[in-house]
Amino acid sequence: MRILTGNDLASGDVTWWTGTGWSRHLDDAIDVADQGEAIARAEEGARRVNVPYVIDATMTADGPRPAHIKDRIRALGPTVRPDLTLKPADPTAGSWVI
Repeated sequence: MRILTGNDLASGDVTWWTGTGWSRHLDDAIDVADQGEAIARAEEGARRVNVPYVIDATMTADGPRPAHIKDRIRALGPTVRPDLTLKPADPTAGSWVI
Protein backbone atom coordinates (compact mmCIF):
# COMPACT_ATOMS: atom_id res chain seq x y z
CA MET A 1 0.00 0.00 0.00
CA ARG A 2 1.21 3.49 -0.83
CA ILE A 3 -0.35 6.63 0.63
CA LEU A 4 0.20 10.33 -0.03
CA THR A 5 1.02 12.82 2.71
CA GLY A 6 1.94 16.49 2.87
CA ASN A 7 1.33 19.59 4.94
CA ASP A 8 -1.62 21.97 4.89
CA LEU A 9 -0.49 25.33 3.47
CA ALA A 10 -2.39 27.48 5.97
CA SER A 11 -1.74 25.62 9.23
CA GLY A 12 1.23 23.36 8.51
CA ASP A 13 -0.78 20.39 9.78
CA VAL A 14 0.07 16.95 8.44
CA THR A 15 -2.47 15.89 5.82
CA TRP A 16 -3.34 12.65 4.01
CA TRP A 17 -4.80 12.20 0.51
CA THR A 18 -8.36 10.84 0.58
CA GLY A 19 -8.91 10.38 -3.14
CA THR A 20 -10.86 13.63 -3.45
CA GLY A 21 -9.00 15.99 -1.12
CA TRP A 22 -6.87 16.20 2.01
CA SER A 23 -7.65 15.13 5.57
CA ARG A 24 -5.86 15.60 8.87
CA HIS A 25 -6.85 12.03 9.79
CA LEU A 26 -4.61 9.15 8.73
CA ASP A 27 -7.63 6.82 8.74
CA ASP A 28 -8.98 8.73 5.72
CA ALA A 29 -5.90 7.97 3.58
CA ILE A 30 -6.38 5.75 0.53
CA ASP A 31 -3.98 3.60 -1.46
CA VAL A 32 -2.68 5.74 -4.34
CA ALA A 33 -0.81 2.81 -5.95
CA ASP A 34 1.14 4.03 -9.01
CA GLN A 35 -0.70 7.39 -9.16
CA GLY A 36 0.87 8.95 -6.06
CA GLU A 37 3.60 10.99 -7.75
CA ALA A 38 1.20 12.39 -10.36
CA ILE A 39 -1.34 13.33 -7.68
CA ALA A 40 1.41 14.94 -5.59
CA ARG A 41 2.58 17.10 -8.53
CA ALA A 42 -0.97 18.17 -9.38
CA GLU A 43 -1.90 19.00 -5.79
CA GLU A 44 1.31 20.92 -5.11
CA GLY A 45 0.88 22.79 -8.40
CA ALA A 46 -2.67 23.73 -7.41
CA ARG A 47 -1.28 25.05 -4.08
CA ARG A 48 -3.55 22.81 -1.99
CA VAL A 49 -0.71 21.17 -0.07
CA ASN A 50 2.96 21.75 0.67
CA VAL A 51 5.66 19.16 -0.12
CA PRO A 52 3.45 16.13 -0.77
CA TYR A 53 5.18 12.76 -1.02
CA VAL A 54 4.28 9.10 -1.30
CA ILE A 55 5.05 6.70 1.54
CA ASP A 56 4.74 2.98 2.06
CA ALA A 57 2.09 1.82 4.51
CA THR A 58 0.29 -1.31 5.57
CA MET A 59 -3.42 -1.69 6.13
CA THR A 60 -4.25 -2.86 9.64
CA ALA A 61 -7.50 -3.49 11.46
CA ASP A 62 -7.14 0.09 12.78
CA GLY A 63 -6.54 1.62 9.35
CA PRO A 64 -3.41 2.57 7.42
CA ARG A 65 -0.08 2.43 9.28
CA PRO A 66 2.95 4.21 7.78
CA ALA A 67 5.91 1.87 7.33
CA HIS A 68 8.56 4.36 8.49
CA ILE A 69 8.75 5.61 12.08
CA LYS A 70 9.11 9.23 10.88
CA ASP A 71 5.70 9.13 9.24
CA ARG A 72 4.10 7.30 12.17
CA ILE A 73 5.33 10.14 14.40
CA ARG A 74 3.99 12.74 11.92
CA ALA A 75 0.61 10.99 12.02
CA LEU A 76 0.44 11.30 15.81
CA GLY A 77 1.08 15.04 15.94
CA PRO A 78 3.64 17.24 17.74
CA THR A 79 6.13 15.47 19.96
CA VAL A 80 6.67 18.44 22.26
CA ARG A 81 4.31 20.54 24.31
CA PRO A 82 3.88 23.90 22.54
CA ASP A 83 3.88 25.71 25.88
CA LEU A 84 7.44 24.49 26.59
CA THR A 85 9.07 25.66 23.36
CA LEU A 86 11.28 28.75 23.16
CA LYS A 87 9.56 31.83 21.89
CA PRO A 88 12.03 34.00 19.95
CA ALA A 89 9.97 37.17 20.44
CA ASP A 90 10.18 36.75 24.23
CA PRO A 91 13.14 38.83 25.51
CA THR A 92 13.61 36.43 28.43
CA ALA A 93 13.68 33.31 26.25
CA GLY A 94 16.74 31.24 27.02
CA SER A 95 17.61 33.03 30.25
CA TRP A 96 16.85 30.88 33.23
CA VAL A 97 17.29 31.70 36.89
CA ILE A 98 18.78 28.90 38.95
